[in-house]
Amino acid sequence: MPKKDLVQITKDYYNSEEADEFYYRIWGGEDIHIGIYQEPGQPIKAASRNTVREMANSLPALDGNTEVLDIGAGYGGSARLLAREYGCRVHCLNLSEKENERNEQKTSAAGLEHLVSVTTGNFEQIPFDDNAFDLVWSQDALLHSNKKELVFREVVRVLKPGGRFIFTDPMQSDDCPARVLQPVLDRIHLEEMGSVRRYRELAGELGLEEVMVREIPEQLEKHYSRVLTTLKEQYEVLVKKLNAAYLERMMTGLKHWVEAGEKGYLNWGIMQFQNR
Repeated sequence: MPKKDLVQITKDYYNSEEADEFYYRIWGGEDIHIGIYQEPGQPIKAASRNTVREMANSLPALDGNTEVLDIGAGYGGSARLLAREYGCRVHCLNLSEKENERNEQKTSAAGLEHLVSVTTGNFEQIPFDDNAFDLVWSQDALLHSNKKELVFREVVRVLKPGGRFIFTDPMQSDDCPARVLQPVLDRIHLEEMGSVRRYRELAGELGLEEVMVREIPEQLEKHYSRVLTTLKEQYEVLVKKLNAAYLERMMTGLKHWVEAGEKGYLNWGIMQFQNR
């Protein structure tokens, strides 16, 4: 039997009832990305909002003239915040039809259909014209590609001259020893993870100018610890809706992330580059 590629594996996973129910309930139905925790015990949803605002605040002034492409947009929480608070026109690109349906429902309920659109697609083959966007935005999605150079090329293609690419991504540390991340990689079907060094290299090769690299790996560890704690707290409720084996696998996977973070093998942060 031919081996499925990572794009199809990722799509199937996020379209599954288990994954959709887990992420929708644990992350509060808005985001599926790492939060920035500004105080002990801060809820995941609030920390996730903090990340969006930290990213937005690091950019030049956003307004109604800013055309944004959010690649790997998940449930569209970031897109709605950018539309609601800044008036941006945001195009969401995301693999999962199930997540996209929730995105459209929440966007309609917020009265933001005129500013937020949703397209089902793959960021390795972005279905938009050249030089179409002032800003390409991504949160914790690039790791799902084993063709990161292709993703960067596509981002550069759709960016206007002077446009910005801002993203966060769970990465391995630049000095991570070989093979220690195998339990993490196996859980998400990856051959390797990106790194700050690798993303800087890709950006440089494609003519992107570095604007900001803010490494805050401690937030990754805090986040996965908080998700694990929340899962344990809500386990009895979730197990009535989800397969117990799925929840056990999720807890095991989360523990691998926390342990790798504690050992300094993982990195996370906000990276921003400008198209020339």
